[in-house]
Amino acid sequence: MLPLLLIQTGEAPDALVARFGGFADWFRAAMRIDSTQMRVVRVDAGERLPDPHDVPGAVITGSAAMVTERAAWSEYTAGWIRDAMDAATPLFGVCYGHQLMAHALGGTVGWLPAGREIGTESIQRLAETTGSQELPLSFPAQTTHRQSVLEPPRGAEVLARSQRDPHQLLRYAPNALSSQFHPEFTPGFMRAYIEARAETLREEGFDPDALLAGVRETEAARLLLERFAHAALARPRVAA
Repeated sequence: MLPLLLIQTGEAPDALVARFGGFADWFRAAMRIDSTQMRVVRVDAGERLPDPHDVPGAVITGSAAMVTERAAWSEYTAGWIRDAMDAATPLFGVCYGHQLMAHALGGTVGWLPAGREIGTESIQRLAETTGSQELPLSFPAQTTHRQSVLEPPRGAEVLARSQRDPHQLLRYAPNALSSQFHPEFTPGFMRAYIEARAETLREEGFDPDALLAGVRETEAARLLLERFAHAALARPRVAA
């Protein structure tokens, strides 16, 4: 079995890595796969991606970078995403990966008009959408972002939204989707992010203590990522 590709676009702050490990550890644990079932490529460090035909699927992580910066490594990854879509390679983008997929496929990314979203948010699945029945009509998910998808690519289906962000979950093809929320975050990760940003959050008008009190489990969101990973790993390989 070929390993699932994790396209890593950044890393957690050093203090969080020391406590919890890095992004690759978080994603592997959330997907319920072992280390032999996942290959990590650090595109932000200049590592090159394999041919999309040579992987069963790919997950694109979050990052402290901004898609609007148009970094060379990010634009290279956007080109790879377009090639992967042409190859019908299963894709799942998260946060930065969500925005990068939308940008790569013709959407618009920019600063979230309602301002920063952080904490455990209530996500509403749009009842009229197709192919998302595995999700409850409303479910909690962990969020932390300032930029988002402002205009989805043509043909993309919006599957879910939150109060601040109308594009929390997008589907571009039957086997390609992305979430602004973080299905890989545990409550511990979420609390650590809020604590690390507490001073900035107060300056922006948030109440960090209330955000911390509102953090809770987000199993439905995590299961979305797990199901994607296991379906991709089980997919029969098709010759290019």
